[in-house]
Amino acid sequence: MLDLNWLNTFVTLARLEHFGKTATELHMTQPNVSLHIKQLEQTTRVKLIERNPFRLTQAGERLLNSAQNTLMELQVCQADLNAINDLCQGTLTIAASDIISRLLLISPFQSFKKEFPGIDLSLLNTTSSQAAELVKSAKADLGFVMAQKESQPLHFTELQQVKWCALGDGLQAWQQGLASANLEEPTLILLGHDTRTRDLLDLALPTLNLPNYRVMEVGSVDAQIDWAEAGFGVAIVPEFSLHPKLNLKTTVTPLPQFPTTSLGYIVRQNQVLSRAIKQLLNWVSEEIVRAQNVK
Repeated sequence: MLDLNWLNTFVTLARLEHFGKTATELHMTQPNVSLHIKQLEQTTRVKLIERNPFRLTQAGERLLNSAQNTLMELQVCQADLNAINDLCQGTLTIAASDIISRLLLISPFQSFKKEFPGIDLSLLNTTSSQAAELVKSAKADLGFVMAQKESQPLHFTELQQVKWCALGDGLQAWQQGLASANLEEPTLILLGHDTRTRDLLDLALPTLNLPNYRVMEVGSVDAQIDWAEAGFGVAIVPEFSLHPKLNLKTTVTPLPQFPTTSLGYIVRQNQVLSRAIKQLLNWVSEEIVRAQNVK
């Protein structure tokens, strides 16, 4: 019988390709990692890895495929069992980007802690693409994302449409070619290329009609706003990100020509939703309505 702990160690080692890093990630000693692999090879009676350089054998590749599927299915099963049992203790793991979590989740999380004190909320700060992968593998019970396409094995529910705006002075002058000759070409402050949001914006940027511009990449929408407010350029941000911001000094220009996108949540298709998750989603929906009413 193959021990699940051995399989988890093997899958982690196959991903990291390093015994020391595997030990660190799994909070084990390196000799115990080696012991798990040895026990797995003794039980299966085949060599699974080559060490120098590290690589999986053909048998190791075959076992890896089954081990990954087995561990993922067990995680999914446990998540559904918790929901069926109406989990009142344990951990509920949410994956969301920084901007979504801070603008939409703080108040709902406060209500959740009062209603379900026995359940710990674990928040994973991720991009939308990373959130999708975490929900697929049941490492997150719920994900809040932007621009998610319906795809197996995920189900996406839209919560609101997202519109875009430009924050920063001088955009209209640049578009009309009225900037003085001694000014530098405009700087657009954008999120990095590792985000789904940036992929959407790159397609829409030609509609700004800026013949030449530079790009300044930052890691969060808050950073975009701060740099734009400091006069370093024009930030392209979701309109909802500006709702809680008071006393903005720079110009806000709506961008109706930019295509809207969807903000919503993802769960696994056929996932059993616990009462706690359903209630959290209700609070998030209420928070969105409240935010829209105070524009």
